[in-house]
Amino acid sequence: MDAADGTPAPRRPSMEPPADTDAWRRALTAGGAEKRAAEEHLYRMLLGVVRAEVRRRASSLPFSGPELDDIAHQAAADAVIGVLRRLHEFRGESRFTTWAYTFAIFEVSTKVGRHFWNHPTVSLDAVGWERLPDRLGIGPEEQQEASDLLAALQHAIETVLTRRQREVLLDAVVRGVPLEALAVSRKTTRGALYKTLFDARRKLRVYLVTHHYLDDDGREVT
Repeated sequence: MDAADGTPAPRRPSMEPPADTDAWRRALTAGGAEKRAAEEHLYRMLLGVVRAEVRRRASSLPFSGPELDDIAHQAAADAVIGVLRRLHEFRGESRFTTWAYTFAIFEVSTKVGRHFWNHPTVSLDAVGWERLPDRLGIGPEEQQEASDLLAALQHAIETVLTRRQREVLLDAVVRGVPLEALAVSRKTTRGALYKTLFDARRKLRVYLVTHHYLDDDGREVT
């Protein structure tokens, strides 16, 4: 509604989030109250995405409660900054919300990884080694057989794997370090770490089959 002198009244920012990709782009580049409102909508939307993602990962993380919620807020805030910084790169090849979600997931991985290294809670010990066969998908049933298999695994880890494969395997499988944390510390990606672990597991299984600790189907030889 116009003012009494005919001057257009300032437009109030919408209480609803932008409806589509074009609306998001317009709102986030509008400036003033409209831009601030769009940024708040974006933050709340990405916070919901982040919270869902940290809940999905919660069982594998060494922290929870307020710490995890703090990570969620940090990740959502930094995701908004990332979206605004790179908004000029968005070409509309996907929905804006889908594009923005990738920033949220990336920030979750980054924050979780950094938080883990700032608050380490696990160490390499005998218990970790004893769990190694099970974590590699091998289930020895007899104590003596388990001991022999464990000794063979330790030997294979030292002699068959590359240095990178050995370090990633020990961190991820024995120490239980989340892949997000390893990706941050090694400046790599979860996908690259999955490939390294896959290759390491395959080498170990081939070694155990060749040396008659497992049969060709992966069952323990008795």
